[in-house]
Amino acid sequence: MPRQTRAAEQTRGGGEQTRAAEQARGGERSGQSASTVERAADVLVLFAEAGSRTLGVTEIADALGLSKPAVHRILTSLRSRGLLQVDEETRRYALGLTAMRLGLAYLDHIDVRRLAAPDLVALSGSTRETATLSVRAGAQRVYVDQVTPDREVIMSVSLGVPFPLHAGASSKAFLAFLPGPEIDECLAAGHLSRLTDRTVVDRDALRAELAAIRRRGYARSFAERQSGAASVAAPVFDHHGVPAAVVSVCGPVERFRGEAEACAEALLAVTGRLSALMGHVTDPS
Repeated sequence: MPRQTRAAEQTRGGGEQTRAAEQARGGERSGQSASTVERAADVLVLFAEAGSRTLGVTEIADALGLSKPAVHRILTSLRSRGLLQVDEETRRYALGLTAMRLGLAYLDHIDVRRLAAPDLVALSGSTRETATLSVRAGAQRVYVDQVTPDREVIMSVSLGVPFPLHAGASSKAFLAFLPGPEIDECLAAGHLSRLTDRTVVDRDALRAELAAIRRRGYARSFAERQSGAASVAAPVFDHHGVPAAVVSVCGPVERFRGEAEACAEALLAVTGRLSALMGHVTDPS
């Protein structure tokens, strides 16, 4: 074989080996990058699930099975992008402004929240109580918006905190208007937790109350989910006739007892209008 031909083949062979090595290194880097992203995501999710608003390096490392140096690297990266912030004195970490912006961006993409926003303002203004909006999350529901009145003593809710569907007016306004099989599934699923001494946990009593809510069109609660709080709540139906959200009016229990019926009337006017905007057609019967 001519010397030039052998040299050319050796060059091609060396080039192929180099490309193969580069591809292997690229695959390793890609795998490492994916692993790093997954671990960073795990850290952020841990903050969302943690009982405390702040976490230390050791807590994070123990919870996720990571080394402290690995956790430090992840925290440094997340801090640089504003997803986490640190208290320089305690060296404990908390979610940062960028995380808040991401959460608000998610909420802003819930169409019913944008749709209901002006009505919550009007409803709170007309009733002089807090108006809230909830959406369902499986067997639970969460507040995603609220408008509070300008008065000294008010009720305020925690956005994004999950609550069971059997406790409180907003929860029962969802549960009462779900399809029958979904109601059965919710009531059959294990233990019904008692949030206060007034929470209804007897299934027969709860079924009777759900039937009354359907006839009345709205749910009432007096200290069933939170001691000292009372509310009325009604669903916003989508075009399938299923609750897309629930609007409530709530206030301190002693003051609210005398306001409940008037608040319910204003509430039903709002939820009827929002349901129509969501494409729901009221059954004439």
